[in-house]
Amino acid sequence: MAMIKRQLWAALLLGQACVAQAMPELYVGTLYDYLGAERSTMQKRLNNIGSSTAFVSVSVAEMHFDHDDKVKETPLDGQDSGQRALVATPSRLIIPAQGMQNVRLLFRGDRTVERYFRLRFKPVLPKGEDEFALSKEEAAQYQKTLAADVSVLKGFGTVLLVAPRNVRYATVLDDQPRMFRVRNNGTASVVLESFKDCDSKGEQCTAPYTYHVRPGKVREFTKQAGRTYQFELREGEALKPYALKS
Repeated sequence: MAMIKRQLWAALLLGQACVAQAMPELYVGTLYDYLGAERSTMQKRLNNIGSSTAFVSVSVAEMHFDHDDKVKETPLDGQDSGQRALVATPSRLIIPAQGMQNVRLLFRGDRTVERYFRLRFKPVLPKGEDEFALSKEEAAQYQKTLAADVSVLKGFGTVLLVAPRNVRYATVLDDQPRMFRVRNNGTASVVLESFKDCDSKGEQCTAPYTYHVRPGKVREFTKQAGRTYQFELREGEALKPYALKS
């Protein structure tokens, strides 16, 4: 197995040695992922659209919200694997230029309430003889192929929402002349997808945005005269379009 890894690494290094200004560049797909009540596993696909091999570290933290909606994160990487509510495997990936790899997410924690996790995918410079099974010489050679140091290697953070075991949706939309509210009386987050502020004809819209309303929370929007507010309300797999006018 070690010999195969060495051969693969040699081929990757040879292929990128001729590429000027070689840099890895990650594409992580959607920034929000959802694990339904009936599921405990899913795959997250990572693509390297850059011109150099990407060595990627994966970290997981659980997100906790206080009464003011401020977030505190609890890293899970230092915990014993048997105690982690969410496990991401593998935690180290080697992704060739223009290639892809999958990260498997396994949830095995309590599902009494909805839970939230931050996943971070960060390209790193291997130091040699570490988790990537490279020698110091191979790690040094890889660093020479990059046009810049590790500070410009761009990482990404995504969020995973894990639905509770017994999901119940109860969204209340309160539409008033100068404002509207979305109140979530259910047990799982609802999503306002493709939210746009448009003119009276539903045209000339702002860039679409996504809002989440967690259980027990309310999101309020102010209306401006002559504007139309378009979005799709997602409750699990159900999707309902809205166009609210002032």
